[in-house]
Amino acid sequence: MLRTTLIALMLAAGTAHAADAAKTITAPKPDAKADAALAKVIHESFVSKGPATVEGVTERDDVQKTCSQYADRNAVPAAVAKTLEDAQMKTIHYPADGKWLGDWKEGEKTAQSGRGMQFSDPAGGVNGANCYACHRLSKDEVSYGTIGPSLYQYGKLRGNSEAILRYTWGKIYNSNAYAACSNMPRFGHKGILTEQQIRDVMALLLDPASPVNQ
Repeated sequence: MLRTTLIALMLAAGTAHAADAAKTITAPKPDAKADAALAKVIHESFVSKGPATVEGVTERDDVQKTCSQYADRNAVPAAVAKTLEDAQMKTIHYPADGKWLGDWKEGEKTAQSGRGMQFSDPAGGVNGANCYACHRLSKDEVSYGTIGPSLYQYGKLRGNSEAILRYTWGKIYNSNAYAACSNMPRFGHKGILTEQQIRDVMALLLDPASPVNQ
């Protein structure tokens, strides 16, 4: 509830100028007055609790500052999107040991879990990826989101070439490197998932024995 309320406040503060800004070919200038008013409301209305901190909302990085200028994330101008994507591509850390895949069973646990980074969660706890909130992953799953594309038979359809391994890892690590202002969390870049968890989710998507590929 806290996270949802904060996001709603952030979107409301930028709505007035974001609709017109989305029609331009460059990123619009931030509304400093609106940003200051929003920060004041947040600091006066909320307190940090557990892993959910006020600073986590008010201290935005370049991606968040740029994307919050657009009411429609699909209407980010091509030039702005390319600049953002190129910068985010440089942040991706690939596995130094060359081991791309972990345990798909652990990956399934991570994909199913929606816990972590909320005020009700313990600080330092293990985060989930909540993949089913946005994607279909297996034929037997009866409840899943449709914000993102279906990932059912992901590996069976794409194979496990070096290019696919790098793309899949990069997409999980920092989705904005491939789609500016994506709704998908930047799991690696933001430290939501550990490197081992990313390996496990990779295995869930690509291991032939995974329910994803049955």
